[in-house]
Amino acid sequence: MIAPKAMVLAAGAGTRLRPLTYETPKPMVPVVNRPVIHHVLDNLLKHGVKDVMVNLFAHADQVRGYCGDGSRWSLNVQYSHEPKLMGTAGAIKKVEPFLKDGPFFVMSGDGLSDIDLTEMLAFHRKHKSIATMATKAVDARFEYGVTLTGDHGRIKGFMEKPSWSDVFSNKVNTGIYLFEPEVFKYIPKNKIYDFGHELWPKLLKLKKPIFAYETKGYWTDVGNLSEYRRCQIDTLDGHAKINIPGREIRPGVWVDRPTQISPKAILKAPCVIGKGSIIEAGAQIGPYTVVGDRANIASRANLKNCILFDNVKVGANVHLSNCILGANGNVKENITVYEAAVLNLRE
Repeated sequence: MIAPKAMVLAAGAGTRLRPLTYETPKPMVPVVNRPVIHHVLDNLLKHGVKDVMVNLFAHADQVRGYCGDGSRWSLNVQYSHEPKLMGTAGAIKKVEPFLKDGPFFVMSGDGLSDIDLTEMLAFHRKHKSIATMATKAVDARFEYGVTLTGDHGRIKGFMEKPSWSDVFSNKVNTGIYLFEPEVFKYIPKNKIYDFGHELWPKLLKLKKPIFAYETKGYWTDVGNLSEYRRCQIDTLDGHAKINIPGREIRPGVWVDRPTQISPKAILKAPCVIGKGSIIEAGAQIGPYTVVGDRANIASRANLKNCILFDNVKVGANVHLSNCILGANGNVKENITVYEAAVLNLRE
């Protein structure tokens, strides 16, 4: 039996994550010090996928430079550059020759999930589905499209971001799909074409066997700043089963070597310290703080519920709470910033 291939959609502009995505493409935004797309590729490898196509548009060189040929994951990664965005379904049509020899997954390059793809594939085959959508029961229903299902998970309708009065289901479309090559017959060539608004409704109208697989695993769309913050917290709390780099030196405290951490620094769980970082005496890190690689945190700095990208400097006696610091940021000494600030301060 042929192992499924995968298409990772990594061409989005990431407008809802600005200002973080002015210089960093959304799939490269770090979650516990690794880009979101790193975690996506980790999960594909875990479930036996070997061949992956990644589409590119914004900041394509960063994605390609990080993922390379996929050998760091023991994957074969290839790329489809889109000078003009083709839409989600148009993106897979463009690489039909790569995907047409068997079932294939479609993953969002900016969705964080530990979904059991092996179980999803078994569900797909059991129901002889040509298109299977992973859905997730969520509380915050209305930022996402809702999927309506009948017996055995067969899809019978969709509602795009419904209002309270329209709610019939809390199972949302995760953007994780499993297709048979037959699906290419329903996607036009050389045309911008979308999964949610065009392909899935067409398959439904044609009464094709399409099913919803409800995942019990973790999933979130790292699409806006509040969801981005939440996925970091969920990961540190162990709700998302993804790899955290470094060694857990005590419960909830991960340190990636080499680092220079003063014995007089205070690390409060949960927190992550990136490799090459210097944490000076009296600095207090955490709880719920992720310090990127090669950071320099000066004495008496206090960081709570913060996300620091790589190469950040935090001066002496700086107090930050619920802040995000972009790459190469430099926060001067004796500054206090609270509540949901996104800082991109350069030297």
